Amino acid sequence: MTYFKTNNANVFYRIHTMESTSANKFREKMKAYLEQVVRMHIPLKVTRRSGEDFVVISAKDWEREQETLFVLQNTDLMKQIADSLDTHSLKSGYMPTDRDLNEITGI
Repeated sequence: MTYFKTNNANVFYRIHTMESTSANKFREKMKAYLEQVVRMHIPLKVTRRSGEDFVVISAKDWEREQETLFVLQNTDLMKQIADSLDTHSLKSGYMPTDRDLNEITGI
Protein backbone atom coordinates (compact mmCIF):
# COMPACT_ATOMS: atom_id res chain seq x y z
CA MET A 1 0.00 0.00 0.00
CA THR A 2 1.30 3.45 -0.92
CA TYR A 3 0.22 6.82 0.41
CA PHE A 4 0.15 9.88 -1.83
CA LYS A 5 -0.05 13.33 -0.28
CA THR A 6 -1.69 16.23 -2.11
CA ASN A 7 -0.77 19.92 -1.91
CA ASN A 8 -3.32 20.29 0.87
CA ALA A 9 -1.55 19.22 4.05
CA ASN A 10 -4.68 17.54 5.41
CA VAL A 11 -5.61 15.48 2.35
CA PHE A 12 -4.16 12.04 1.72
CA TYR A 13 -5.16 9.53 -0.91
CA ARG A 14 -4.61 5.84 -0.38
CA ILE A 15 -3.32 4.11 -3.46
CA HIS A 16 -3.09 0.35 -3.67
CA THR A 17 -1.01 -1.62 -6.04
CA MET A 18 -3.10 -4.35 -7.59
CA GLU A 19 -2.15 -7.81 -6.45
CA SER A 20 -1.69 -10.44 -9.11
CA THR A 21 -1.97 -14.21 -9.25
CA SER A 22 -2.06 -16.91 -11.89
CA ALA A 23 -5.33 -18.48 -13.02
CA ASN A 24 -4.23 -21.81 -11.54
CA LYS A 25 -3.53 -20.29 -8.09
CA PHE A 26 -6.80 -18.36 -8.29
CA ARG A 27 -8.70 -21.59 -8.97
CA GLU A 28 -6.96 -23.35 -6.05
CA LYS A 29 -7.55 -20.55 -3.53
CA MET A 30 -10.64 -18.89 -4.98
CA LYS A 31 -12.56 -18.55 -1.71
CA ALA A 32 -9.63 -16.89 0.08
CA TYR A 33 -8.95 -14.56 -2.84
CA LEU A 34 -12.61 -13.54 -3.12
CA GLU A 35 -12.86 -12.85 0.60
CA GLN A 36 -9.69 -10.74 0.42
CA VAL A 37 -11.04 -8.73 -2.55
CA VAL A 38 -14.32 -8.02 -0.75
CA ARG A 39 -12.87 -7.39 2.73
CA MET A 40 -9.78 -5.36 1.75
CA HIS A 41 -11.32 -3.55 -1.25
CA ILE A 42 -8.26 -4.34 -3.37
CA PRO A 43 -8.81 -5.64 -6.90
CA LEU A 44 -7.01 -8.81 -7.96
CA LYS A 45 -5.45 -9.29 -11.38
CA VAL A 46 -5.59 -12.88 -12.59
CA THR A 47 -3.06 -13.70 -15.30
CA ARG A 48 -3.61 -16.35 -17.92
CA ARG A 49 -1.10 -18.09 -20.15
CA SER A 50 -3.06 -16.96 -23.19
CA GLY A 51 -2.29 -13.38 -22.17
CA GLU A 52 -5.93 -12.39 -21.67
CA ASP A 53 -5.84 -11.37 -18.02
CA PHE A 54 -8.86 -10.34 -16.00
CA VAL A 55 -9.55 -8.40 -12.80
CA VAL A 56 -11.70 -9.46 -9.84
CA ILE A 57 -13.34 -6.59 -7.97
CA SER A 58 -16.14 -6.49 -5.39
CA ALA A 59 -19.57 -5.33 -6.55
CA LYS A 60 -19.46 -2.46 -4.05
CA ASP A 61 -16.11 -1.26 -5.40
CA TRP A 62 -17.30 -1.62 -9.00
CA GLU A 63 -20.37 0.50 -8.26
CA ARG A 64 -18.19 3.14 -6.58
CA GLU A 65 -15.89 3.22 -9.62
CA GLN A 66 -18.88 3.58 -11.95
CA GLU A 67 -20.18 6.50 -9.89
CA THR A 68 -16.75 8.16 -9.98
CA LEU A 69 -16.55 7.73 -13.75
CA PHE A 70 -20.03 9.24 -14.13
CA VAL A 71 -19.03 12.30 -12.11
CA LEU A 72 -15.72 12.73 -13.95
CA GLN A 73 -17.45 12.53 -17.34
CA ASN A 74 -20.20 15.00 -16.38
CA THR A 75 -18.85 18.49 -17.14
CA ASP A 76 -21.64 20.24 -15.21
CA LEU A 77 -20.89 18.26 -12.04
CA MET A 78 -17.15 18.81 -12.43
CA LYS A 79 -17.73 22.56 -12.78
CA GLN A 80 -19.87 22.57 -9.62
CA ILE A 81 -17.11 20.69 -7.76
CA ALA A 82 -14.43 23.11 -9.02
CA ASP A 83 -16.56 26.15 -8.07
CA SER A 84 -17.22 24.66 -4.65
CA LEU A 85 -13.50 24.05 -4.12
CA ASP A 86 -12.76 27.66 -5.09
CA THR A 87 -15.32 29.09 -2.64
CA HIS A 88 -14.08 26.72 0.08
CA SER A 89 -10.45 27.76 -0.49
CA LEU A 90 -11.41 31.44 -0.31
CA LYS A 91 -13.69 30.77 2.68
CA SER A 92 -16.41 32.62 0.78
CA GLY A 93 -18.91 29.81 0.48
CA TYR A 94 -21.88 28.94 2.64
CA MET A 95 -20.99 28.66 6.30
CA PRO A 96 -23.61 26.65 8.24
CA THR A 97 -24.62 27.82 11.67
CA ASP A 98 -24.31 25.56 14.72
CA ARG A 99 -28.04 24.96 14.45
CA ASP A 100 -27.67 23.90 10.80
CA LEU A 101 -24.82 21.53 11.69
CA ASN A 102 -26.82 20.00 14.54
CA GLU A 103 -29.76 19.46 12.21
CA ILE A 104 -27.54 17.85 9.57
CA THR A 105 -25.78 15.56 12.04
CA GLY A 106 -28.92 14.78 14.01
CA ILE A 107 -27.54 16.05 17.31
